[in-house]
Amino acid sequence: MLDQTVADFSLPATGGQILTLSAYRGSTVVLYFYPKDSTPGCTSEAQQFRDLYPKFVAAGAVVLGVSRDSVKSHENFKAKQNLPFDLISDSEESLCQRFSVIKMKSMYGKQVRGIERSTFVIDREGLLRRAWRGVRVTGHAQEVLDFLIGLGPLGQNDQGTGKG
Repeated sequence: MLDQTVADFSLPATGGQILTLSAYRGSTVVLYFYPKDSTPGCTSEAQQFRDLYPKFVAAGAVVLGVSRDSVKSHENFKAKQNLPFDLISDSEESLCQRFSVIKMKSMYGKQVRGIERSTFVIDREGLLRRAWRGVRVTGHAQEVLDFLIGLGPLGQNDQGTGKG
């Protein structure tokens, strides 16, 4: 999937909008998937992206969060956490399936289907440049930002690894 074009999508998002990937052509997109609004890990992750958001913008990137929560839940979460970026509602899991982030997870000793915390960087031309799966929250937003800075002014590098 790396270095391949990410197909356009159209999903409801905060602000009463239908968000499409193609609307962000020309910008680097950080698409981060998280399990559930207002849970401790997801709140911490959103706060880290929020706190670094001006640096993401300075690097030419747009941050978008994705979960299966409703737009109403997203609106409440966004307002409570003062998030400067939009949250996408993928209640039917179409985007989650496309990025293969739905996994069986163990919760309180039971197997449940849920979103594996994952982040993807899509460059200005719509190519997938980096994927992080099974993300640990602490320091992750900074790691993504560091990768973006390594992409340089064109939003691209040689290998999609952040080292080129």
